[in-house]
Amino acid sequence: MADSNVLLVGLNGLGVEIAKNVVLAGVKSVTLWDSNFVSLADLSTHFFVDESVIGMNRAEACVDKLAELNPYVNVSTSSAELNESFIKAGNYRLVVVCNASFDDAVRLNDLCRACGVLFISAETRGLFARIFVDFGDTFVVTDATGEEPAMSLVAAITQGNPGVVTCVEDTRHGLETGDTVSFRDVSGMEELNDCPPKTVKVIDPYSFSIDDTTGLSAYARGGYAIQVKQPQTVRFLSMRDSLAQPEFMTSDFAKFDRPPVLHAAFSAMHEFVGQHRTFPQPANKEHADALVALTQKTASSQGLSLDDAAVKVIQLLSHSATGDLAPMTAVIGGIAAQEVLKGCSSKFMPIRQWFYFDAAECLHGMDVFAPELAHEFQPLNTRYDAQLRVLGRTIQSKLSTMRPFLVGAGAIGCEMLKNWALMGVATDPNGLVTVTDMDAIERSNLNRQFLFRSNDVSKLKSTTAAEAILRMNSHMRIEAHANRVGPETEHIYHDDFWESLTGVFPALDNVDARIYVDQKCVFYQKPLVDSGTLGTKGSTQVVIPFLTESYGSSRDPPEQHIPICTIRNFPHNISHTLQWARDAFEGMFKQNCLDVNSYLTQPDFIKALDKQPNTKLPVLESIFGSLVTQKPMHFEDCVSWARLKFEENFNHNIRQLLHNFPYDAVTSTGAPFWSGPKRPPTPQVFDVNDPLHMEFVIAASNLRAFNFGLKGERDVEYFKRVLPSIVVPEFVPQNDVKIATNDAEMKHGTASSSAVGGAVDVDGIVSSLPAPSSLAGYQLRPVEFEKDDDSNYHMDFIAAAGNLRARNYKIPEKDKHECKMIAGKIIPAIATTTALVTGLVCLEMIKLLRGLPMDQFKNGFVNLALPLVSFCEPVACVKNKIGDWEWSIWQRFDMEGEVTLEEFMNFFKERFGFEVSMISHGVAMLYSFFTAKKKIQERLPMRMTELVKTIAKVELKPNQRYLIFEVVCNDTNKTTVDVPFVRLRLK
Repeated sequence: MADSNVLLVGLNGLGVEIAKNVVLAGVKSVTLWDSNFVSLADLSTHFFVDESVIGMNRAEACVDKLAELNPYVNVSTSSAELNESFIKAGNYRLVVVCNASFDDAVRLNDLCRACGVLFISAETRGLFARIFVDFGDTFVVTDATGEEPAMSLVAAITQGNPGVVTCVEDTRHGLETGDTVSFRDVSGMEELNDCPPKTVKVIDPYSFSIDDTTGLSAYARGGYAIQVKQPQTVRFLSMRDSLAQPEFMTSDFAKFDRPPVLHAAFSAMHEFVGQHRTFPQPANKEHADALVALTQKTASSQGLSLDDAAVKVIQLLSHSATGDLAPMTAVIGGIAAQEVLKGCSSKFMPIRQWFYFDAAECLHGMDVFAPELAHEFQPLNTRYDAQLRVLGRTIQSKLSTMRPFLVGAGAIGCEMLKNWALMGVATDPNGLVTVTDMDAIERSNLNRQFLFRSNDVSKLKSTTAAEAILRMNSHMRIEAHANRVGPETEHIYHDDFWESLTGVFPALDNVDARIYVDQKCVFYQKPLVDSGTLGTKGSTQVVIPFLTESYGSSRDPPEQHIPICTIRNFPHNISHTLQWARDAFEGMFKQNCLDVNSYLTQPDFIKALDKQPNTKLPVLESIFGSLVTQKPMHFEDCVSWARLKFEENFNHNIRQLLHNFPYDAVTSTGAPFWSGPKRPPTPQVFDVNDPLHMEFVIAASNLRAFNFGLKGERDVEYFKRVLPSIVVPEFVPQNDVKIATNDAEMKHGTASSSAVGGAVDVDGIVSSLPAPSSLAGYQLRPVEFEKDDDSNYHMDFIAAAGNLRARNYKIPEKDKHECKMIAGKIIPAIATTTALVTGLVCLEMIKLLRGLPMDQFKNGFVNLALPLVSFCEPVACVKNKIGDWEWSIWQRFDMEGEVTLEEFMNFFKERFGFEVSMISHGVAMLYSFFTAKKKIQERLPMRMTELVKTIAKVELKPNQRYLIFEVVCNDTNKTTVDVPFVRLRLK
């Protein structure tokens, strides 16, 4: 991809969106070509132009700002004639054409085919859009899905025809019939390790068959079955041929019959332009009828008939044709840019070949051709006119007075703010965008968070994003915070704040924060539109008060837990070894320092350790080493310590494990101990010429030096001079060391925590420690893990330690970048998916402002690698019944004023005939049926606020407007009845 040159023709809002995403991704060069000039209408979707450049060539107006996004991409402009010689001279890999007529697009596609250049055509018209892809007759896709190759640990392989491969019980193989696999590290049937990939036939999730294994050696143990991805060759038709023989990618199965209609309608629309020298105008019934007639003519030639629903869609396309909406350019720009990257990298499956998308439901229930609405779509000579032509003045006014809360200013937050600035959100004095994010900008953010530049590194994301947005649209009212949204900031995000909001838009990267925000939205009955991305995957969920379930109503399954004994002694994949390395990092370079500092500063530290018998000894040994036996005075001492740590972790501990469980060990049932997920390890012998060995020693030495305030060293030759002089003790096996074989043994303390045996004199260690008073003011410097600083040795240590341990167990190693992704459990955001999901969110936001019924909303699910774009209707909230009254999570009982406990209880009796059996506030029980009668009589006349203060011991906050009470009731049959919570308004 870094060698690809891309030509982008048409720098309208869609064009600049594609260019932005492609430049951030990092191709070799992007050439911008446009013969049009910036107009006021462009400002509705073009985020790199403003009023000051109206009349300037569109490519020239944005080239410098696009170049700022990525200094490694050469961004330039051209005004040369678009002909075969120009395309050949540019050595372009791919040409993208935006909003060109079908005739112009076909001509350019023919030119590209003649030059062997890949081609994409994309177009947005108001709420309608299309993409066409032609990657030639023989385009090779090297990886169709982008998923990591499936890798399974083998438990057994039969000698048969076919041979049956069984994987360990806790690992699904993840294969499909027809996939191919290779084998490695198989013991016994070792012929499989060197053979070509074998085609599999799936038997069940844990087993599959391969070809004849009868002539192979008997399987003994171990081994991996690794999926081998095979390249696929895909054939595309030219645009000229594909117009008559279209292949469609379906996105919304509620509109499965729409792509052929839109295909005919877009063709007819360009025919309309050829006849009338203009696009159909908004709210113009005459133009709409003419477009319907032209579409019927085109459709009939393709054997397609148009029903009333199709006619309505065509009429809305006619209405939208001159419009331009930022959410639509974000959606199509994200998808089209990913297609560019597919063409440049041959990775992921391209669109075949037409993709049509519409959000016509945004205009549901609106008769845009009604005479009384004619004024709605008349331009106001503002930057929002291209949007107003489609949505109307009423929605534009509602957008301007919105008060949205954006929680997070990362990749999604930046894209959301960009869309809002273009749409005119919060541009009225009554509107306000509140954005909060605690994080500072890191260098790794720059390739996906496009509002930030290299000189913004270390600045707060929220304030930097707000400043960038005001440069984009100075009329937007925005307030930036650096607060976490949670219980500790409820004095900032209080009742008045939440009640003032139009809606909430989380841009968060963790579930707990999402759940908290979701609970607040349910309580304050505010709409929420959630979004998230995982690489090429993304999703959106709309939460509508009283209609849909909340975000927290359904949860993703929890992450699979890795048993501790697996991490410590029996790893079988790289995530296990990297988790071990991450734990070692925390223990060696952070927790050890914290323990030393606590010993030096807390007089009762040793006494407190008595309450932690399982950790007392290792903590004391660590402190003793840091202050006495292994306290470094010079950097050479840090090198010696690191070299001994290598020997301890990758040689001695491994040899002790094999001493306890030799290669021929068997279980109590007589089965081989080293079988299934348990892989026999091999000790590492230190070699100064092994780069991985040196990486560990260099990283560990420098981190140790940081802890003790010593100057580090980077020169490899220095380490090679020092290491040979270090005395490394010989391994001596310990017969009294017990090693846990499962978590149950570890939990019950039947194993020691390390390969260090023998009785230890704890009191002797304590008496040998230097008195804290003798080291007054002395402190170690704990390391705070930071994955994105390549100079701090943090990821160097984790990658080296994780890979060394992987090498012990013959587990495939990973490079530093892959280790960072796995250890940090990170799937990086990419600009294409982020642009797409935020566009979808903003379309749902428009529907919320219009107050549409639930069946017009869409939850979105995308995987641009496949490619997959699909939608479904939100799930309705669960309804409960009390007699004839229905309620859901969105309902509550509201009470006002100084209500007494007796009045509170009478409310349920008078309205439903229920007896209240319990009332609680938070964790405090204010009333229960089993409370002593005397206490009940005392409390009945008390105000609810008094009960909260005296029983719950809660002081009301100055800006607190509500108290919440949970109630348990019984009906006349003494059966417990679920009822909503009660909200008591204080002021």
